Amino acid sequence: MTANLAIDLDRSSPVPLYFQVAEQIAEAIRRGDLAPGSRLDNEILLADKLGLSRPTIRQAIQYLVDKGLLVRKRGVGTQVVHGQVKRSVELTSLYDDLRRAGQEPATQVLALETRPVEEEVAGILGVEPGAQMLYLERLRFAAGEPLAVLHNWLPPSLAPLTAADLEGRGLYELLRGAGVRMRVANQRIGARAATQAEARLLAERRGAPLLTMVRTTYDDQGRAVEHGSHVYRASHYSLEVTLIER
Repeated sequence: MTANLAIDLDRSSPVPLYFQVAEQIAEAIRRGDLAPGSRLDNEILLADKLGLSRPTIRQAIQYLVDKGLLVRKRGVGTQVVHGQVKRSVELTSLYDDLRRAGQEPATQVLALETRPVEEEVAGILGVEPGAQMLYLERLRFAAGEPLAVLHNWLPPSLAPLTAADLEGRGLYELLRGAGVRMRVANQRIGARAATQAEARLLAERRGAPLLTMVRTTYDDQGRAVEHGSHVYRASHYSLEVTLIER
């Protein structure tokens, strides 16, 4: 795939050669010259074409893997990853946003059970600490790649939910189908490093950067109907906000 990819190197520049290679491949990905799923030549062929050492090419590719632009797959080689999911900050579900963007959402339900609610979440939802609430944990995929780990608390009587329902539809779609009229949400966005468990689920290294989102959703009567705490792969996900002068 890189046969038609023009890479111009300035060997007199103080910029390291691996970085020049990496930046030009990254720019080709951004322009769309290298589409998602495209395979790069192996390190030996790339090194031969560019007149560089194999360690230099390996360093360039690893740099792009660490940035989330390339992925190494056993038996396949090095491929361009699917484009980063860009999501507007609105009262919508991730599943619905991915489906609209053509990102082929899929869900693996990791937990669906009634359990005593944590004290902090109890205060947010307006129930007594230890009250029985429905707890959900899901792993969300986009275009076959793990994207987010989603944790939700909600009243058990709010809607009848099954693992099969949650694997095929978004949570908000299911709640609306049960007659829940969601109107407003408070949301906090942050960032932190991935734990070992999160890294394993998201196919990242431990300590990789994650975006965090904590959201509490209220119905048209002002009652808190759902509280979510989610983490997203920063290499695959971003949020877009429109700012208006007042």
